[in-house]
Amino acid sequence: MELSPFGYSPHSSSAAPMASFLSGAATSRLLARTSTAARLSISPSPSSLRSLGSSSASSLLQSRLLLRQRRTSLHVPSVFYSGIASTKCAASAPEQLKIAKEDIKELLKTTFCHPILVRLGWHDAGTYNKNIEEWPRRGGANGSLRFEIELKHAANAGLVNALKLLQPIKDKYSSVTYADLFQLASATAVEEAGGPKIPMKYGRVDVSGPEECPEEGRLPDAGPPSPANHLRDVFYRMGLNDKEIVALSGAHTLGRSRPDRSGWGKPETKYTKDGPGAPGGHSWTVKWLKFDNSYFKDIKEKRDEDLLVLPTDAVLFDDPSFKVYAEKYAADQEAFFKDYSDAHAKLSNLGAKFDPPEGIALD
Repeated sequence: MELSPFGYSPHSSSAAPMASFLSGAATSRLLARTSTAARLSISPSPSSLRSLGSSSASSLLQSRLLLRQRRTSLHVPSVFYSGIASTKCAASAPEQLKIAKEDIKELLKTTFCHPILVRLGWHDAGTYNKNIEEWPRRGGANGSLRFEIELKHAANAGLVNALKLLQPIKDKYSSVTYADLFQLASATAVEEAGGPKIPMKYGRVDVSGPEECPEEGRLPDAGPPSPANHLRDVFYRMGLNDKEIVALSGAHTLGRSRPDRSGWGKPETKYTKDGPGAPGGHSWTVKWLKFDNSYFKDIKEKRDEDLLVLPTDAVLFDDPSFKVYAEKYAADQEAFFKDYSDAHAKLSNLGAKFDPPEGIALD
């Protein structure tokens, strides 16, 4: 059996074996009761048998017996046929979401994991393909990134560490789906780093197994031959536009690139050699745990070789359409925050199936 990264079966919760046993036992008891009831209903009394002296009386008895059998027949749900209970995809409990958010805030204070939590939410949602209607084949924010097969995609290198950080919270709040937890953690990380409040909604349904993970290749590369075309190919497929591409790129104000994971950047710089958190990596900004518009300022000024600029970063000031927004955000942090907040919320909903359909608001 293929297992998830944390040793649980990817097809069901850790309680599924017990649920399966109980389901089978309950079914046996129900069927036994049904059989007993049926036997009682088809056993006429001796006096009634003696009174049946004609064929018409016999026919009447048979009709009554058949009617009673129909009344005592029991419909057994198909979930019990194999003795294995299927996993029900359920929406998250609002009260647990609220408390989980507080736990995420505490996690951020002690681990400084803001950047990787933002990335986790993005990469779960960023597989969405607007040209595919069927859920979950269309990809998007559905919790599929918890499975090993998707974690092994090259673009997701290192994200197993984010899952390890969040798994205790998931264990604690079992009525929060992975899909919601990933997006809750991502939005909370932005807000706690000083970024804008993001108008989130919850109630995303989880996929149930690794066979529902998207194929590799839906996420953007850092150094494609034609950066502008590549960004548009990937983000237009999600239904996003040039303004949203540039605004979302601004989240690189948080975090570092590690060459052992992405193949980009330096092992460490003067800004990362002492942490906080695990030392090393190559950051896009000086204060790489503060969410602001310095990403755009630093790319525009090109003043520090210890700050990372990927081909997909530089193109924001080279492409005429992208440049309009990049210049605007470099000059106006409030405008950046507004557009980023809207774009992040839109990204977090891509491809998701909500229960209830309108979603759940926490505020």
